[in-house]
Amino acid sequence: MPSVRDASLDEIRAQIVGLLPRLRRFAVALAGTVADGDDLVQDTVERALKNLDQWEAGTRLDSWMFRIAKNRFIDIRRAAKRHEVLAAEASEKELENVSVDGQQIAEANLNFADLAGALQSLPVEQREAVALVLINGISYREAAEILAIPMGTLTSRIARARESLAKVLEA
Repeated sequence: MPSVRDASLDEIRAQIVGLLPRLRRFAVALAGTVADGDDLVQDTVERALKNLDQWEAGTRLDSWMFRIAKNRFIDIRRAAKRHEVLAAEASEKELENVSVDGQQIAEANLNFADLAGALQSLPVEQREAVALVLINGISYREAAEILAIPMGTLTSRIARARESLAKVLEA
């Protein structure tokens, strides 16, 4: 007979599965490519499941998962000694969902490539803030907690990121 603990673990695992789309958007934005983002998500979920006993019940599971992903991304960058991440590339198969019109697909591909390149041109700190708040829709307060920075710092990073993105995309 399953214990109460088993039932609660199943519930937590189900919540993790529900977080995967948001976690993936965040990871791809940080990592710069879909493949690297997917690897980061897999690593994040694996670490979360191994360390579930470290998550405090009653706290936000999504914040904990985003923090794991952010920290893992930093660890990976340090280990690889990379200074910049390549721009994200969308496969034609991913873009087929945008439109069936060839011209619209080409335009979407160019727009996506421009946006992905612009996003990757941001410093990692600004990219993290943009990925959490603007891409994933997390509140400023929660994003500041996830990144372990003051709210004012988060606000400044997002403002600077918006300005940089606008300049890059206008050119």
